Amino acid sequence: MIAYNVGMKVFISVDIEGATGIVSFSQCGRPSSDHYDYAFARRMLTHDVNAAILGFRAAGATEIVVKDAHATCKNLLIDELEPGTQLISGYGAGKDGMMDGIDSSYDAAALVGYHGMAGAKHSFMEHALIGGLHRFWVNGIPAGEILVSAAAAGDYGVPLVLVTSDLSGVQETESILPSTVTYSTKEAYGRYMGLVKHPSETGAGIETAAQEALNARDHITPYVLSGPTTMRAEFRTVEEADLAGQMDDVERLDGYTLEWTRPTFQRAHRSAIVIFNLSVRGRQSGT
Repeated sequence: MIAYNVGMKVFISVDIEGATGIVSFSQCGRPSSDHYDYAFARRMLTHDVNAAILGFRAAGATEIVVKDAHATCKNLLIDELEPGTQLISGYGAGKDGMMDGIDSSYDAAALVGYHGMAGAKHSFMEHALIGGLHRFWVNGIPAGEILVSAAAAGDYGVPLVLVTSDLSGVQETESILPSTVTYSTKEAYGRYMGLVKHPSETGAGIETAAQEALNARDHITPYVLSGPTTMRAEFRTVEEADLAGQMDDVERLDGYTLEWTRPTFQRAHRSAIVIFNLSVRGRQSGT
């Protein structure tokens, strides 16, 4: 098989809700007694990431960095990742959220295991960027993690070439990024039920899609949100907005909703990360 992109460097951001075989938060939350099937979920996630790595390497990628971006970001089994892969793991010191570690040295970016935005119909575990966030907008447009991560990559001039998700996430991607290659691992009937593909099918499918995606890189334009950017976050409870609502240049529109405008998407996104972390502290204030 001919590799067309020898020497290329690829960044993969990884979430878990859109991975093979996973249908509920009880499986894929984090290590705890509430998430009884977490070991299965992280094994399936590692399976999907490895398939993407193999596809990118078949297309000529020689350096691949994977960003674990779900929850506390300690989900992937590094000893089971394809040899030669670099992994960014853990949480607390980043500035670009789910895309921490990306910069202009990368030739392409990919999102593996992502999910649909909050409120998406027929979407497994749809939500908006962080627990407690009910809805989220960027420049007045409803947005989820796919759009935000694509724009974060675009800030560095890096095209998003591949997204793997459920069918809803794939359709969301195609509406925003029509040139990006997609692959659907499953189809939701409701938030916690649907038709899932066998790992033997998704492994081969993701690998083929990744190879196709890197070979199509020259025809995929980075997703760039230029100029001032306004973000709005509507939380599920009032206390989640209390702390961040006291920040300079953050407007509290009502008990649940905060809005902020920054000169660039990157600065607005970095403010969002601080606001989201403060929302978690606010959620814990009554305990």
